Amino acid sequence: MQVTSIERVKRAFIAGIWATLVSITIGFGFKIWLAQWVAKEDLALYHTVVDIVSLSLILMTGFRSSMVVSYSQTQNDRDITNIFRYSLIAMVLLTWGVVLPYIKHRLHIDVEYFHLVGIILGMGFKVYFTNQIAMYRMYTISNRVTWLEPLSQVMIFLTCFYLLQQSAIASLFFSLMLSSIAMAGFMFFNRRKQIATTPLASVNLDPGLRNFVKKSFTASLEAGASILMIYITVLMTIGHFSIDELGDFQVVVRPIIAYLTLLFVFPIYRFVFPELAVCVRKNDLEQIKQIKRWVYKLAVIIGAGFFTLMLCFSHEIVSWVFPPQYSKAAPVLMHFSMFFVFMMLNAYQLAFIKAHGLFTQSLIIRISGILALIGSYYIYSRITDNVVAVILALGSGYLLMFILSSIVERQISIPSSIKM
Repeated sequence: MQVTSIERVKRAFIAGIWATLVSITIGFGFKIWLAQWVAKEDLALYHTVVDIVSLSLILMTGFRSSMVVSYSQTQNDRDITNIFRYSLIAMVLLTWGVVLPYIKHRLHIDVEYFHLVGIILGMGFKVYFTNQIAMYRMYTISNRVTWLEPLSQVMIFLTCFYLLQQSAIASLFFSLMLSSIAMAGFMFFNRRKQIATTPLASVNLDPGLRNFVKKSFTASLEAGASILMIYITVLMTIGHFSIDELGDFQVVVRPIIAYLTLLFVFPIYRFVFPELAVCVRKNDLEQIKQIKRWVYKLAVIIGAGFFTLMLCFSHEIVSWVFPPQYSKAAPVLMHFSMFFVFMMLNAYQLAFIKAHGLFTQSLIIRISGILALIGSYYIYSRITDNVVAVILALGSGYLLMFILSSIVERQISIPSSIKM
């Protein structure tokens, strides 16, 4: 019996939630443990450096969406993979030559070159294989990596810190570097059991592949814009607030945003988007409607539950999990909870838009969100001098994106209904 797209989405999504819960339990528990004894300034420094390095390589995750759409339409994995390889090599070299000097000499952050180079290479390998298994819709491998990565990072940190007598911050950098390489190897061997890709070769850029390159470039910019929204909030916190407030954001608020995104937003891109791309190719409107109803119902339930929890118990949760010096993060979390439902809904809408090949429209929506973030921050900062202004501005950016993507989604859906 053939499995429908909605059934495949539900199975992968639910399995992804369980895998991510294990990942969160390990990763967040590790961060809480570190917050008990590692200097707040060291943790803020580590997260900020990783953010800067990640921002450059995360652009390559934008290729993932164009790879998924193009492969579902053409099945030409050989040329698609080679184009991605050349692009990733270029981005790694660019990051090495530009981002590292920026961190060391412009920001004057005292981090070893070896740590920075290792993080770039490790993340580069991980991005490569993550994109491949997404293109082939290997959901089981993806879910395993979700919980194996934080587990390997914790084990490597403990080895470096206790057995090799490295400093805490050096052990953090080593653990991130080596766990990324380990996960890349895991994905390589498991993918190879099912599909063996061709070696690096020249590419014949026919019109279809040129269109893929164009979509990949646009999707990379969109991925950069997505990460840039969080990065801008970090820069605003650095530029307008104290190191103590930066620590609240980096140690408490940003990880919780990241974990909620991993748990409920990323699965939409990992599982819902590939199935939407297949349904769009088949013009299966009934399956698309079923997927949309399921995602919207899930988003409303999760968004309302998170908001209620933070409204009633944000101070108690933060004081129970973190040391007293992080108590001021509670109101920031409460305000963020008002907007989380829009992150989930907007993820579906952008996936739907990109599944139709409209990558430029998706990029414009992302850029509009960034502009709304910056503009609304300066409005909120005139009303309050609290760091809450930053998170309200972030939420306003997601709210505007939800409105714009709803309009584009409706414009796409009406002609499709007429066609049927």
